[in-house]
Amino acid sequence: MILSKYKSGLAAFMFVAGTGIFNTLQAQDVVHYTGTTLSNIDYHHGQLSPAIGVHNIQIMRANREQPSQENSYGWTYNHATNMAYWNNTFFLHYLSDPVGEHIPPSQTLLMTSKDGYNWTKPDIIFPPYKVPDGYRKSGVEGVAKDLYAIMHQRMGFFVSKKDRLLALAYYGIAMHAKDDPNDGKGIGRVVREIYKDGTYGPIYFIRHNSTWDQKKSEYPMFTKSKDKGFVEACRQLLADPLMMQQWVEEADRDDKLVPLKKQYKALSYYHLPDGRVAGLWKHAVTAISSDGGKTWPENAGRAPGFVNSNAKIWGQRTSDGKYATVYNPSEYRWPLALSVSDDGLNYKNLLLVNGEISPMRYGGNYKSYGPQYIRGILENNGTPPDNNMWLSYSMNKEDIWVAKVPVPVVDKAAQHANDNFNSLPANDELKLWNVYSPLWAPVKVEKAAGGMKSLTLKDKDRYDYAKAERIIPATKKLVAEFDVTAAQNDFGVLDVEFQDSKGTPFARLTLDSAGNLNFKAGARYKGIMKYEAGKKYTIKATLDTETRMCTINVNGEKSWNGIAFSPVAAIERVVYRTGNVRRFPHIDTPADQTYDLPNAGSPDREAKYTIGQLKTSAL
Repeated sequence: MILSKYKSGLAAFMFVAGTGIFNTLQAQDVVHYTGTTLSNIDYHHGQLSPAIGVHNIQIMRANREQPSQENSYGWTYNHATNMAYWNNTFFLHYLSDPVGEHIPPSQTLLMTSKDGYNWTKPDIIFPPYKVPDGYRKSGVEGVAKDLYAIMHQRMGFFVSKKDRLLALAYYGIAMHAKDDPNDGKGIGRVVREIYKDGTYGPIYFIRHNSTWDQKKSEYPMFTKSKDKGFVEACRQLLADPLMMQQWVEEADRDDKLVPLKKQYKALSYYHLPDGRVAGLWKHAVTAISSDGGKTWPENAGRAPGFVNSNAKIWGQRTSDGKYATVYNPSEYRWPLALSVSDDGLNYKNLLLVNGEISPMRYGGNYKSYGPQYIRGILENNGTPPDNNMWLSYSMNKEDIWVAKVPVPVVDKAAQHANDNFNSLPANDELKLWNVYSPLWAPVKVEKAAGGMKSLTLKDKDRYDYAKAERIIPATKKLVAEFDVTAAQNDFGVLDVEFQDSKGTPFARLTLDSAGNLNFKAGARYKGIMKYEAGKKYTIKATLDTETRMCTINVNGEKSWNGIAFSPVAAIERVVYRTGNVRRFPHIDTPADQTYDLPNAGSPDREAKYTIGQLKTSAL
């Protein structure tokens, strides 16, 4: 990436370290991190302990080869999600470009869900907007010819006091791939209402850039609407300084509606117990407003102790009265982690939300690896009835994901697993399980033909995998018993790993694509037995971290002894994964990927594995 794209954002905090303001802030009443845990970016998961029960669910998988409404019409740059919960429904919208960032055309799509797991197909809510031929942008060479606007938005939804839902987006102009559409020289911000029956109102402009000739606008101003309630909702939005502050990048640099004119990017905020507002911007720049966002300190500083690069950071008050920040705690856009605070200022821990990076299938302009640009549900934009945190993000600026984080946030298991999926309460079977569930490699509890429920991992994604893990108390001598059935034995793979709190594997069992149950013994695998398709196997693993001895018993008959391939102090996770460990990208991988992966849009044969029960105990 070129420095100019980010120099205004970097300026927001670079001066802090050189003037002593950073040290002053450490002693002030600001958001800060006092925990001792830091991420290790040599690992996609950062060697962080997971928050228990987090479910990461892919809701849109880009597919250029087989374009359809289901996959954003084949457009492969998908990014910048926003969420709301209204009318008993989750709303999520994101911007989309055909190949890469800032390369037109561009559009914004909307998805909805009743439960957060099952989502509608993306629907175009703000379509591509043609820039009039002959347009010239001040300070930029070139004349517009068959040029379309670039969508950009740091906020997406607003629920009015009279319970009307507005969706918003911004049309900027990039004359070429390296031009900045957020320089205040774009067209303007558009708005439309979403009705309770799921239909949309007309598109209007709610704010133009001053450099734009409004006579050439394709849509009228909102004030032209005959719906007085809609106009009232728009005026309420324009009068809210916290909403306006989110517009700073795209707005005129002297827009009187924006309280703090400095280019601090991607504001998220929450109210502290005393009524003040804590603001968080990119780079973990932070400040506190004492008047509801009408004014902010002129020189905000980077939150002491926080590690965060140029990706977004999300902050909110959680339903248990605590606070959480969610962000990439590194100079890369991995892992995705969260920190919890009792008072909204002092953050004391760092836990994993998503430690996976699926391969970037399609190269493109300014596409970054990893789960990024995290956004939750803004204050006053609704509260899901389960009272959990619901988050949205993009993976590789390509696919769209959501994450459910249980509240209260917990990272230590209270007791060992005793999970018989058939007997666990419906829709609550995976409450204590962490799930990574791509659309083509889903993780679900399903019923077999006989009505018996089991944990099911399917996989037809040649570039991704399904993963489910159970956090257990730290145990030096562990007995783990589970049953597993593979629907096939001539393709697919299932790894079963026993890991410590940092994700370091102690031992690994593998059902491979040649019908073998193997045990990883250092650089080589040792065969235990052949397995048959469709046959259930009950596996009992007895593991001793002190001696590194492992005993594997199958169906109470065959036993096999071996040495664990990696030492750990204690085992805290049981992991099921339908693919091999990923180590790409790494810290020395070039920032920009210019190539596509072969057959990225074609599914593979679907492998399927079911686990009926898992029971663990200390020996």
